[in-house]
Amino acid sequence: MSETDTAAPSTQVEVVDGAQQTAAEFADRARETATEYADKARETAGEYADKARETAERVSAATGRITSDLVERMRNNAELTADRGTTTIANEVVEKIAAIAAREVPGVYDLGGDVARLFASVKERIGFGRDKDGGESADQGVKVRLEGRQATVTVTLVIEYGFVVHSVTDSVRMKVIGAVENLLGLEVTACDIVVDDVHVPDKGPVGDDESRAPEYH
Repeated sequence: MSETDTAAPSTQVEVVDGAQQTAAEFADRARETATEYADKARETAGEYADKARETAERVSAATGRITSDLVERMRNNAELTADRGTTTIANEVVEKIAAIAAREVPGVYDLGGDVARLFASVKERIGFGRDKDGGESADQGVKVRLEGRQATVTVTLVIEYGFVVHSVTDSVRMKVIGAVENLLGLEVTACDIVVDDVHVPDKGPVGDDESRAPEYH
C-alpha cells in the first residue's frame, strides 16, 4: 500500500473532526446568541411593561384629578334662602361678574396667568375664545370658592407698565368686592390678587439710553 493511500483515511478523519468541531462551535454560538436575544427581549418587555404601568398610573391620577375638579366645581355654588324658595348661584356667575369688575379698573391690561392667556389666544384664533356677545371670555383669570352666602375670590391679572401696583390691586379688590356683594348679595370674605405680569407697550421707553440720557435730570 502506498503512502498516499495510507494518509487519505487520516485526512478524511481530520476533516470530519474539524467539521464536527466547527458545527459544535456554531451551535454554541447560536445558543449564546439566542440566549442573549431572549434576555434582551425579556428586559425590553419588562421596560415596556413598567412604562405602560407608569403611563396608566399617570392617566388614572389625571383622570381622578379632573373628576375631582368637576365634582368640586358642580358643588361650588352659593345658596340664598328666601321666604318661598332658594336661589342657587353658580360659581361661573360670580367669576364672570368679578372679572368684568376687575377689567374696569385702569391699569389692568388683562386677566389670567401665562397659561390661561395662551389658551385664550389659541381659542380665539379658532373661534372659541369669545363669549356669546362677542367679547373675551369674561371669567378668565378669576377663581371663586363658595360656601353658602360667603365667597372667596382670587384674581390673576396683568398690570400696565407705569401704574402703581398696590394702587391698582387695591382698586381691583374694592371693585370686585363691591360688584359681587351688591349684584349677588353674597359676602366676600377675601379677595386675593395675583400680579402675574407687567405689560410693556411695544413703543415704550425701552432702549435708546444714549439719546435719552441728556434729557435726564
